[in-house]
Amino acid sequence: MASQVPTIEVPTDAELLQAQADLWRHSLYYLASMGLRCAVQLGIPTAIHNLGGVTSLPDLLTALSLPPSKQPFLGRLMRVLVTSGIFAASNDSDVEIFRLNPLSSILVDGVAADDHHIQTSFVLAVTSPHYTEAALGLADWFKKDTLGPVSSPFEDVHGAALFDDSMALLDKEFDALVNDALAAHDNLGIGAIMRECHALFNGLESLTDCCGGDGTTARAITKAHPHVQCTVLDLPKVIDKVQPDGVVNYVAGDLFHTVPKSQAVMLKLVLHHWSDEDCVKILSQCRSAIPSREEGGKVIIIDIVVEPSLGPIMFEAQILMDLAMLVYTRGRQRNENDWHELFMKAGFTDYKIIKKLGARAVFEVYK
Repeated sequence: MASQVPTIEVPTDAELLQAQADLWRHSLYYLASMGLRCAVQLGIPTAIHNLGGVTSLPDLLTALSLPPSKQPFLGRLMRVLVTSGIFAASNDSDVEIFRLNPLSSILVDGVAADDHHIQTSFVLAVTSPHYTEAALGLADWFKKDTLGPVSSPFEDVHGAALFDDSMALLDKEFDALVNDALAAHDNLGIGAIMRECHALFNGLESLTDCCGGDGTTARAITKAHPHVQCTVLDLPKVIDKVQPDGVVNYVAGDLFHTVPKSQAVMLKLVLHHWSDEDCVKILSQCRSAIPSREEGGKVIIIDIVVEPSLGPIMFEAQILMDLAMLVYTRGRQRNENDWHELFMKAGFTDYKIIKKLGARAVFEVYK
């Protein structure tokens, strides 16, 4: 008897046509990312800013010093970027006008402002050949069986890990770009934290900012709370490049092995780069560095908390960041239950969420 051939439910004509359109969208989304990369490389956000925040296509072409023959093609690029929400547009007397919006404003270079942490390095890093090649190797990575800790697809493809000395040996310029991108990503929103969570630092005498880089966050804390003595802990290769300012203390070290003792320890967008096992090790070191809750001791964690209730756009951003952690690091994004489990495994007794700010939340965790 002939084997039965599996059947499939055939979509209606309308469903089939919609499915094809959806397939185009999902298969070609990467071109929107490449369009964003192109806009950053050309300096389109900065050019629009320098033109007063609003411009026509011919004026933009001139400001970018592009050949006149490329004007129609620039218009097509801008149409995609407007549709993607990267720029705003309107018609003024039948002339299309392009404007900056909040997204493109954080891609404007050459602006001095406390809350302006330009994100161009983040865009250039995550759309780079190194990152895209790692993503292209995802299927092969899934098929590979390994013993011991599972490396990331990025490590499999490149034989080096992000933020590690091996990356600098592989490509020094790319390593510098990635570290710039990390700093830009981590520093964005410091002002919002200072304003929305001002009481977070009340009563503190000392704080250690783990993986605090050049001390941007620590300086923002001391500016808003001069009574807090801030220490930045980071790897020697980071601390060696910092110019002491007399405001923040800098300590070279590894948070897996020691964390300077202080009343509070802060981990801002650090733990999502690490596996659960590594997070427990890090949190255990932080727990050893602080006094009891009764003495004002606490660990402050600022990180993404995956939560569908934030709405489809924010949730999509969170789960895409989780996929990014899968491809590029050994870490992941976590929901509140995941965070609770980590805290308990590391020996903490309690925690509370102080504030939710966009895709991330601010935790206080207690011994």
